[in-house]
Amino acid sequence: MALPIRQQLKYWGIAAAIFFVVLWVLGDVILPFVLGAAIAYFLDPVADRLEALGCSRAIATAIITISALLLFVILALLVIPTLVSQTAQLISIAPDIASRLQAILTERFPDLGDANSTIRQSLASIAETIQSRGGEVFNTLLSSFSGVVNAVVIFVIVPVVAFYMLYDWDNMVAKIDNLLPRDHAPTIRKLASDIDRTMAGFIRGQGTVCLILGIYYAVALMAVGLNFGLVVGFVAGALTFIPYVGALVGGVLALGLALFQFWGDWLW
Repeated sequence: MALPIRQQLKYWGIAAAIFFVVLWVLGDVILPFVLGAAIAYFLDPVADRLEALGCSRAIATAIITISALLLFVILALLVIPTLVSQTAQLISIAPDIASRLQAILTERFPDLGDANSTIRQSLASIAETIQSRGGEVFNTLLSSFSGVVNAVVIFVIVPVVAFYMLYDWDNMVAKIDNLLPRDHAPTIRKLASDIDRTMAGFIRGQGTVCLILGIYYAVALMAVGLNFGLVVGFVAGALTFIPYVGALVGGVLALGLALFQFWGDWLW
């Protein structure tokens, strides 16, 4: 006999509270397993597609894992060092960019030359803030990232967890399905299917759009010779999941850097 709804809600609330307490206390310990499970979840459709093409589950999992590791190594050797270097350089010259932009605006709009001009004071304030806090924020982000996601997690635990969870994903789903209460199993399956389809479609779609646009922006900006094009493209691509924000931020950054870099080379 099924429990009353009120009693079910009480038990589910207690279980959820215990779950979040465990996550809070053991966050650093279970982080590799959460990351591995997330990777396996997003790569399961790829494994299913390879199985449909005739590969066994083990071979499909091995192909996906090796391809992902090779891609990560390529990014770590070629893209990430350049991205970090350009970001540090951009932060270091940000005050010069603000001063140059101030000079450009003063040249084009003489009324802004007044020392009490709001725009002039704002630019000076921005330059001082970036110079004093930019490096600190950047270093804090790097130290936090390296502290939470260390080399062992990246290179050993997460790939291993992702490999085995991807390999046994269908079996795990089947076992969880067998644990469902028979009276509510069809409803739970329907809700889980709708959630999975909606969430996976949104995240995979937005992730693909962000990746493609980020690569496009970075390659296009570097092709025209803009300094820090990789950083601008990465930022614009990462923010693309917010409508209009990615293009707006990327456009403003690219235009500002272009004015700083090419001012005087153009004919007005």
